[in-house]
Amino acid sequence: MRAKLSYAVTAAVLVFYFVLVGSRGVMLIQTGTLLTVTFGVAVLILPVIGVWFLWKNTKFVRRANQLAAELDAQGGLPVDELKRTPGGRIDRDSADEVFAKRKAETEAAPDDWRSWFRLAVAYQDARDTPRARKAMQRAIALHDGKPVQV
Repeated sequence: MRAKLSYAVTAAVLVFYFVLVGSRGVMLIQTGTLLTVTFGVAVLILPVIGVWFLWKNTKFVRRANQLAAELDAQGGLPVDELKRTPGGRIDRDSADEVFAKRKAETEAAPDDWRSWFRLAVAYQDARDTPRARKAMQRAIALHDGKPVQV
């Protein structure tokens, strides 16, 4: 719940920022000189890109959460078997062991979205966020029956 609240607050702050920047872009355009209109258009592009990025991320997170709920209902969520340091951080060797299991599971069933979901969790536990995101995108595509990019 805390993560959802943090995400919502961050999204709200970003939307406020996009509105603020967008209004400044409109003000620059209204000035009417070639230079200010050019800057105004450039400034308006930033909120458009930001809104698109926020929308894509929100959509991704919602789909990943839906898969997690479905996998939980099936009893297939990965069990947290990771060793932790006294400070609570995941032990790197433990994360590597679990990752090796998840990778082998995924190689054995490359068309199963569940194995890709669990692999994404293992990547995240190993602090490899880019690969975790790609694995989750693949899980989502497989679940939805969409063609998977290799």
